[in-house]
Amino acid sequence: MTGSDPESDRGGDDLEPDTEADRDDLDRLVTTLHDRLAATATRPVREEASRWLGEAEAVAGDLAVGPLPDDEVVRRRLGHVEHLLSNVGETEDEAADEHVASARAALADALATLGDGGGE
Repeated sequence: MTGSDPESDRGGDDLEPDTEADRDDLDRLVTTLHDRLAATATRPVREEASRWLGEAEAVAGDLAVGPLPDDEVVRRRLGHVEHLLSNVGETEDEAADEHVASARAALADALATLGDGGGE
């Protein structure tokens, strides 16, 4: 994740220790993303924000259960979550805003863990 070892770049079929650690980190980040979005469901947020958050939670929830699919599928679904969250403005609830900020941070970290996917 923090190293620049070309051997640990995505694209190989066999898992090296750094790649396994990256998968564990990605799994943790996806779970955090889902948990933070799920936490907004218990908050009194604006109806419009609630719809976007609910859909983002559902997409993240699909990733959070079971083993993660391949990187491209994860990247595409996280991109969808990113798009949904881009439509969330003010929730009018401070705690929900904190959950959304935390979800966005986990999302950014998960996408960074995946890289851009274009260097294969």
